[in-house]
Amino acid sequence: MSYFVYILISYSNKKYISYVGYAADINKRINAHNSSKGAKFTRGRKWKLIFKKKFDTKSDAMKAEIKIKKDIKFRNLIKQKYINNVTKQSSN
Repeated sequence: MSYFVYILISYSNKKYISYVGYAADINKRINAHNSSKGAKFTRGRKWKLIFKKKFDTKSDAMKAEIKIKKDIKFRNLIKQKYINNVTKQSSN
């Protein structure tokens, strides 16, 4: 079975916030977040997937999740790429 580490983004109170998690079924997990059945932090917001990486084991995915949660520079880089893309699309 494969596992995924993912980054979600949501626009709330005039700013973008991100969330990092892991799951075996990424689509089911994102649907849970968007229907307020996911992690408490994600409830009440609409989330979009902006990053995912596949791992062969749950242990590897969990280690990567922790690493990404701590790596603020990486998270901000992924967020900024998404924001720039959204801004570019809305100006066209």
